[in-house]
Amino acid sequence: MLSPLHKQLLNDYQHDFPLSARPYQDIAEQLGVSEAAVLTAFNELNDNGFISRIGPVIPPNHIGISALVAMAVPETQLQAVADKISAYPEVNHNYEREHRLNLWFVVIANDTEHLHAVIKSIEQDTGYPAMLLPMLDDFFIDLGFKLELNHA
Repeated sequence: MLSPLHKQLLNDYQHDFPLSARPYQDIAEQLGVSEAAVLTAFNELNDNGFISRIGPVIPPNHIGISALVAMAVPETQLQAVADKISAYPEVNHNYEREHRLNLWFVVIANDTEHLHAVIKSIEQDTGYPAMLLPMLDDFFIDLGFKLELNHA
């Protein structure tokens, strides 16, 4: 069950998260609660799967280099392979697609050499070849959402 504080954190800080030395203290002051309450609430949201991370969304290839990668993985192995891929710190998300290339993921690295090393390691670790999909056009989809705040 989401508390009013949980809902307010989710609604108000999907965008414009404070960039300061003490962002959680800044949020606490804005909401009239303690920094500990904010940290506890964010930890609860994470523990319950409402959020998976707090961090910036940086446009592709503005810092380092990134690539969209696709793999064809048998359905019976899909979850196990996705879990292996998700364990790489350079992978920020992966998802299933309804296509022969059914597992897609994004790899971010410092440079091209590191990017290719990560992809090669993923191929060796999973046993499946990877296809790099070059970015032809840059699209941004805002995945923010608004929660109902009625507390009845």
